[in-house]
Formats: sequence, structure tokens, C-alpha cells
Amino acid sequence: MGRPREVRVRVPGSSANLGPGFDSLGLALGLHDSVEVSVAPEGVVIEVSGEGAGRVPCDEAHLVARAMRSAWDVVGDAPPGIRMRCRNAIPHSRGLGSSAAAAVAGATAAVVLAGRDAELERDAILQVAAGMEGHADNAAASLLGGFVIAWDAGRNTSQRFSAVRLETHPGIHPVALVAGTESLTSTTRGLLPDRVPLVDAAFTGSRTALAVLAFTQRPELLLPATEDRLHQHYRRPAYPDSADLVDTLRDRGIPAAISGAGPTVLALTADGTLPPDLDLRGYTALALPVDGTGATVEIG
Repeated sequence: MGRPREVRVRVPGSSANLGPGFDSLGLALGLHDSVEVSVAPEGVVIEVSGEGAGRVPCDEAHLVARAMRSAWDVVGDAPPGIRMRCRNAIPHSRGLGSSAAAAVAGATAAVVLAGRDAELERDAILQVAAGMEGHADNAAASLLGGFVIAWDAGRNTSQRFSAVRLETHPGIHPVALVAGTESLTSTTRGLLPDRVPLVDAAFTGSRTALAVLAFTQRPELLLPATEDRLHQHYRRPAYPDSADLVDTLRDRGIPAAISGAGPTVLALTADGTLPPDLDLRGYTALALPVDGTGATVEIG
């Protein structure tokens, strides 16, 4: 294909871990950021609206621009300059994969502007985006859509990150309970121990395997399948109210987990509704469909 002068990329947010699947399970959600990038004679000019406007950098330090540069380091053919417009709907620092979505959007836009086919270069895009994150669960969900299983082959391999996409059972209707406060992944990861008891590791391994079945074929198993002993209770001091909300939902039979690094809570309902008497002060409930498409590209 030739080298286009303009590209628009639309990328979904995501929820990672989904309970026990730490750094390995992800779910794409129907909440999207869009990025329009055009070739310019020189420099980097970025306009941001929506989430993050006035807070994120509007130069080469912007996450989308950094992802583009990383992708061009791989595929080559960087243009002399770019003009970019970002329209953001994914809340920042809430556990809904905003940084992974930005990295996927940037890497995808760079590949297309280099004259490559984004579909054929999905692996390269994943390496760039997941490499910036350090794990592939959110990035794979934003790139591929649906329910994903991601894994890390190790730093000494040329294709470090891999992922497979599976069809999500149509009876699963997520509701994101978006917290009004923020949480940083670096902070919550710092609460995790270097070692966990063998019994907890075995328990979480069995629940992760069960989660693959529950999300794809047997949603009636989601309550046990989203139970975790590996990371959520260690992170409880970072988001006690969200942890309490997870407990309340689960006590009422609703599968729920901390979304990624939190503090958003993900409830996995059968119809997109929650009990009307739930105390959701401090949270905004968003019924979000599973995004089955992932990153999409329009060439201008």
C-alpha cells in the first residue's frame, strides 16, 4: 500500500486481570479514544479534548507520540512532522486501560503512515504497545477486541509478547463503576509481595483457568471464576472503598473485581443493571458492551 497522509484510529478501553488473571486476562470495553494524525512538514503539534485535556503534554512527550516514535523505530519511514488530534473518552488512571489504548493508537497510526497494513502488522503493534506497558493484557484487548489471554515469553526473545482473542459469551454485560479518585499502576504494584503462599498461587491458577471457560462459554461460573487471592487483597490499602464495593457486589451474587490497577470496579452482569439499592456514592456506573472489534483504522 502507498503512504497515506492522514489516518484516524479508534481504540477501545479495557479491563485487565478480571480477578485472578493478573497480567494475563483482558476484556475490551465499549468506551473509545480516537486519534487523528496527519503528516506535517516538521515538528509535533497535538490537540487534546475530553479526558486528560489540559493535563497531558501536547508535544513529543505525549504517550501517543512516544508510541508512534517507538513504532517507527521498528518499521521505519517516519514522516518529517505530525499534527495530531486526540479525542479521549477513557478515564485516566482509573484502571480502564487508557495508557494501553493510547499506546495501541499511536503504534497503529505510525504503522499505517509508514505505508504498512495494520492488520498484517498486529504483532509489531502489540510488541510496541505492550513493551511500553510492561505487560500485554490491556494492550492486547485494545488491539484485538473481545476477551484476550496474553503472555510474556521473556525479555530475551524477539517476540516477547503474545496474545489470543476469544469470543466473549453474549450473555455477559459489563458495568464499570468508575471511581471519582485516581490510582497509579506504579503505586499499586508496589504493594504486591515478591512471594505468595503456594496455596494462594494454586487457588488463583485454578480460578484463572475457570475464567477462560466462564467468559467464553459458561457465564454462570463467573462468580467463582473471578475470585482472586494473588493481588487484590494486597492492594486493598490503595482503594479500600473499591475493595469494599467488590465485596458487597460479590456477597449479593454479582461477579465483580477491581478493574486493572483500580480503583474502578468491574461488575459482570447478565443484563447490564445493578440492584437499585446499592450505595454507589463516589462512583459513576457505566453499562459498557464488550468491544468485539478492537482498534479500527480509517485512512484519509
